[in-house]
Amino acid sequence: MEIYYPPVGFHFKVDFKNLSTKDKDISFQSVSGLTVDLETEEIAEGGENRFKHKIPVRSKFPNLVLKRGMLMDSEVIKWCKKALENFEIEPVDINVMLLDENHEALQTWNIVKAYPIKWSVGDFNAEENKLVIETIELTYQYFNIV
Repeated sequence: MEIYYPPVGFHFKVDFKNLSTKDKDISFQSVSGLTVDLETEEIAEGGENRFKHKIPVRSKFPNLVLKRGMLMDSEVIKWCKKALENFEIEPVDINVMLLDENHEALQTWNIVKAYPIKWSVGDFNAEENKLVIETIELTYQYFNIV
């Protein structure tokens, strides 16, 4: 009998489609926001006061948040700056791939038509010895699991 071990969450890559990204542009410290919620609408039934019917309305996707050590020459950051500074919004598809020990994709989340809405750089502090972390927040239409 083979024992199943769940995959580890620290071996992944982020691939920006239609951006000529280099190998360093696929590495991130963390990815969050791969969540989907089903919004509902409450409808009260006439004559029945004990409860309300909850009817499904639409799916809701929060923003995707990517964090990594700051890169000095990054195509992703150039794309972000064009959107945030010049309002040149160019949505791209993004693949977030959870990898196995052979660097093969175990599962892929395809994020559709993402574009940046926030870019921030971590605090500078002369009393701490840590990396400068940049955070990219993206909005998107939806994702699906490939």
